[in-house]
This record gives sequence, structure tokens and C-alpha cells, in this order.
Amino acid sequence: MTKTLVTLFFLTILAIGKAQTTKEFADSVRKAYNIPELNYAVISSDRIIEIQALGTKKINSKAELTDKFRIGSNTKTITSYIAALLVKEGKIKWNTKFFDLYPELKSKSNSAYYDLTLQDFITFRAKIISWSYGNETPTKKEIKGNEQQQRYEFVSWILKQKPVSEEQELYWANPSYVAAGLMLEKVTGKDYKTLVAELGKKLNIKFGFGQPNFTDKNQTWGHNDNLEAEKPADNFKLNWLSSAGNLNVNLLDHIKFIQLQLQGLLGQSKILSAEEFNFMHYGLPEFSCGWEWFIDANSKLRYSFHEGNPGTFLTKVYIFKDTNKAFILFANVQSDEAEKGLKTLFDELNKKYSK
Repeated sequence: MTKTLVTLFFLTILAIGKAQTTKEFADSVRKAYNIPELNYAVISSDRIIEIQALGTKKINSKAELTDKFRIGSNTKTITSYIAALLVKEGKIKWNTKFFDLYPELKSKSNSAYYDLTLQDFITFRAKIISWSYGNETPTKKEIKGNEQQQRYEFVSWILKQKPVSEEQELYWANPSYVAAGLMLEKVTGKDYKTLVAELGKKLNIKFGFGQPNFTDKNQTWGHNDNLEAEKPADNFKLNWLSSAGNLNVNLLDHIKFIQLQLQGLLGQSKILSAEEFNFMHYGLPEFSCGWEWFIDANSKLRYSFHEGNPGTFLTKVYIFKDTNKAFILFANVQSDEAEKGLKTLFDELNKKYSK
């Protein structure tokens, strides 16, 4: 055996040992923090460094890497990417005003919103009210029509409300992304589901909408903080929030999307330039186009981040451009305990793979 082969052999054994040790640690975290299913991956721009599916997706059903998870607000990173592609194609501009596309809504809306742009919505700089599926108003009777028409009526209702009075750097409001989604629908003549399906076809990713177990009872079941399983159902309010937080996807497919982000940030994309990817991730303070960014307390490296918490799932993505690493964590429960568990696992993974 040559010296090179010997070196490769021992490096392979070391990597297997490291992954096995991490798997055992991750499963202990899963059990300690009451997470029924935990899927995670450590990746670079061109390979999967470590990947695991642990626990159960439903009672007496073992976890698999093909299990789908509702990714909640991580949907926003996909909406932002679609927006960036359409800006690149010249179909819309970041400074396109909402009411230039929907002039019929202007007279009915609060005048404080007249100059809001696609970028304002995508970057959470629009001073509109926050809203989630737990809100009681508007009611189903007030929002009529097919799915796309319902989102139109919903945004129309939102823009009639008073703007947020407090001055803030960011206004974390799901309706911002619903409005952005409407703008993308208008300039393409396609509904949001079609735009996502077309992106999925290009990337070989099978995106879904809503609860994974609604269309397939053998798919992943989400759980609330009491570990009660979410029965298959179609929540009409989640359709209103489609472009803000209603996608589901499995870990293997989401890896493809996150690797695309890493490749773009490293200047390896033929679709968007490194400058365009960097603007998406870091272009504005704290939150740019779909991505928050921070400075890691230990490594002092900048990373972009997003999390999804749609009620019965938790998903977290961390992208470290400077080390060409990303960490993806999926759990089929939303609870304070699960939050702590994912943080514990991320800290361990980051410590092992951050260099």
C-alpha cells in the first residue's frame, strides 16, 4: 500500500469514527430533549460530510432521510431566491413598488404604505403588522376565492391596517413575504405554487406544501410542546402564508438548496454572481434577503442563518461561507426543550466542523 493510500485509509477511518461519535451524541440529545425525530446534516458546497435520521417520524415508524418536514419560515429563503432570479431576468426590480403592480388597491390602503417596494418586503423593512396562523382576524368569511385570490384579499386587508408605530430596524412580519409573493405572481403571471414547482424541477427538489402527513399519512407527523401529534389537516390560513412559511421538504432535497447557496457565495454559480448571493445573505444589517446574519461568538466568523417554527416542527440552517460549511437541523416537534436540544447539537457540530 502506498503512502498516499495509507493516508487516505486512516483519514476515512477517522471520519467514520467522528460521524459515529456525533450520531450517538445527537441521539442522546434527541432523547434528552424529547424530540421524536431528528434529522441533521453537515455539508460543504460539493459534498455531504455527515448526515443522520434518528428517532421516529410517527408511532412505530422509524426515521428516514426521505421524511419531509415543514420548514416554516425557512420558506422565506426560497421565496427570496425566486425573487433574486426574477430580478436577474429583468421581470422585476428590487425597488419596484407594490402599488405599481396593484394600483387598484392603493386608494383602499393606508397611505403610509404607498412607497413600499419588493426589497422592503423581502428584507423586513416594511412597517406592517405581524400576523401568523394563530390570529383570529381576518376570518375565513372575509377572505374568499381560490388560493391565489385569498392571498390577494389577505394582503389587501393587511394594507388597510395602521402601520407599526415603533421605530425599529426590522419589522418581523409574515405578511411582508405574502406581499412579496403577490408581486412575484403578478410579474410572472404564475401562482406561487407554480413558481416553487418550477424551481424544484430545475434543482431536482420535491417541494411540498402544508403538513407532510396531510397528503401521505405515512409521512412525518409534527408535534406540539405537549408532544401531541398533529393530525392530518389542511389549514386554510397556511395557504395565506404560502410564500412566508408553508413549504415542506426532506433533508436530502434541502441540502441541494443550501449547497446552491454555498456555491453562489463562493462564486461557483453560473446563475447568479457572488455579489448577488452576498447581497442576499449579508447586503443589509442583521437581515438581508431571506437571511439573518451574525458573527459567531467563538470563531468570530460571519454566518447566515434562518429558522422555521410553524407550530409542530423546528428547522434551522446555518451557513458559514468562510469555512465552506453549512449545518441543517430538522425536528418534528416545536417546544422550548427542542429549541435547546437543537442549539446543543449545533454547538457540538460547529465545534467539530467549523474549521
